[in-house]
Amino acid sequence: MKEKKNNALAEIVSALMDANTVLIFPHISMDGDAMGSSAALCAALRKAGKTAHVVVEEELPDMVAFLDRGYCTENPALPGRPDVCVCVDCGEYRRFPKRKALFLSGALSICVDHHKTTTPFLDLNYIDGAAAATAEIMYDLISLMGVGIDAEIGGALYAGIVTDTGKFQYSNTTRKTHLIAAELHAVGVRAAEISILLYQNERMEKRLMESRILGEAELFAGGRAVISCITRKMLEETGGRLDETDGVTEMLRDIRGVELACLLKEKSPRTIKVSLRSKRDFDVAAFSEENGGGGHVRAAGFTAKGRSVEAVKAKLMRELEERLSCVAQPGK
Repeated sequence: MKEKKNNALAEIVSALMDANTVLIFPHISMDGDAMGSSAALCAALRKAGKTAHVVVEEELPDMVAFLDRGYCTENPALPGRPDVCVCVDCGEYRRFPKRKALFLSGALSICVDHHKTTTPFLDLNYIDGAAAATAEIMYDLISLMGVGIDAEIGGALYAGIVTDTGKFQYSNTTRKTHLIAAELHAVGVRAAEISILLYQNERMEKRLMESRILGEAELFAGGRAVISCITRKMLEETGGRLDETDGVTEMLRDIRGVELACLLKEKSPRTIKVSLRSKRDFDVAAFSEENGGGGHVRAAGFTAKGRSVEAVKAKLMRELEERLSCVAQPGK
């Protein structure tokens, strides 16, 4: 098989502008960056006169549902084969499993992503692990399209950037991140309103679920790590949903003295999604990649199959404690 390469952003833009029909594929369990980047691209393509849809395979999480302004569909109505299919904020078919066949039906495939664990695998690829968010890349891409970034496109991009930078707190935030945010303010983006929709619009059931997760939290590795879980039973008892657990791992990481936080999410009795977050020195992307997952240096995850929550928890605590013993403590 011919080795794939990373292309220039201008090549991606040229392919999109030459197309008539474009389908956009964000990853499952969409976060703000995946949905924001996809919505922004879809809006820009429609502004350029293209037929464009964001193809989904599950209900949108509450947190990002406000970004869908008629972009998302499970069954796009097209006259024939799509000209281009773009996967956004992901770099593997297993990140959009039920849509893989539709994705592969496109005449040309494109990947736009910022995860350092992604390698080029499609016809055209633009992967920048240094970008704080895929929305940063999408800002550059849409700027090159020449359609003009308006408040609607800008709002979607801002949502992607603010979520993937942890409200501009994470170490991936750069000077460029702030410059883009400033430009988005200039086109009329209402940052405060977006923040309310993203972070101040939660169900009581979610708060009850979070309290249970925090109540189950257990420190280990001399207080340098914390682990907790959310089981199907806990979801039933609180009325919470798995898609509402985004952000809880960060709450665990924020505990004083903790370098590494781990949250286990029971998707089914023997399928456990593991979310990892670190503060300074632990590369959770590398650890997740070893376990079949991936992500960022400070935020990553993987799925463990064939074992119970308890078994996964015990194994992780052993492995992570051993790894942390090799990571220097701040001030020492």
